[in-house]
Amino acid sequence: MARSASESANPALRLVPGLFVVIWSSGFIVARLVAPHAEPFTFLSLRFLLTVCVLGTVALLAGARWPVGWRGWRDALLAGILLQGLYLDGVFWAVSHGLPAGLTALITSLQPLLAALVAGPLLGERVSGRRWLGIGIGALGAGLVLVPKLGPSADAIPPAALAVCFAATLALTAGTLWQKRFAAAVDLRTNAAVQFLGAALLTVPLALLLEDGRFDPNPPALAGLAWAVLGLSVGGVLLLLGLIRRKAVAGVSALFYLVPAVSAVMAYALFGETLTPVQVGGMVIAVLGVALASRD
Repeated sequence: MARSASESANPALRLVPGLFVVIWSSGFIVARLVAPHAEPFTFLSLRFLLTVCVLGTVALLAGARWPVGWRGWRDALLAGILLQGLYLDGVFWAVSHGLPAGLTALITSLQPLLAALVAGPLLGERVSGRRWLGIGIGALGAGLVLVPKLGPSADAIPPAALAVCFAATLALTAGTLWQKRFAAAVDLRTNAAVQFLGAALLTVPLALLLEDGRFDPNPPALAGLAWAVLGLSVGGVLLLLGLIRRKAVAGVSALFYLVPAVSAVMAYALFGETLTPVQVGGMVIAVLGVALASRD
């Protein structure tokens, strides 16, 4: 695999994509863990507000540079509304309204294909034939991982939940492109803090209007919230923003093909879910696809 100059100077940077995939994949585990104990928008509101406090404190103590002028704040807030707010709100709402987790992961794994289709026209990025091949192979692998999870109940899927999940995937794609185009050059810590503020501005009103504020403060819910804030929102999102800054959008997006595979392994280890030979084969194919698509 080709290495960038920064990766050659600091070999530890080569571990960042893998670490990002592991952290991001744990989001599906958190969703399953907290679902019986908290309403989705209420949980996400707490997650977003706590993340703003953590990242804001870190940025202030470090003397990090905040966005300049209303355009800088607008770009970061809109990136957060798309990348965090609309995406996570949509996924959590769809799952809570009957969309199977496997199908949710399959729909969101379309994001690399969508990003590759629009990265060229909007960002001027050239998507090579090799990268397209990798994207296609990755899609095949992700599909094989998820096929055993879909089952025969697809006919009972609520159309509204399906539509919201597709909309969430579009929001994730749009947020990735917006971040690359308008908000990639600012400090990652302050940018992420403002992004989660944008997500909170969207999600808190939804929780107040549509939910009863249920959050059971028991060990699973508290552990899930702690990891969602520190692991997913702080660690995972900072890694994602750093990857978007350093790499082409199509290459970064291809990493999402690995999320279903890693999530399946986590569910197997933590919840005893089955892991079939077809899924294992799909994992290998997805890894090969991402290796091709991620090469610079």
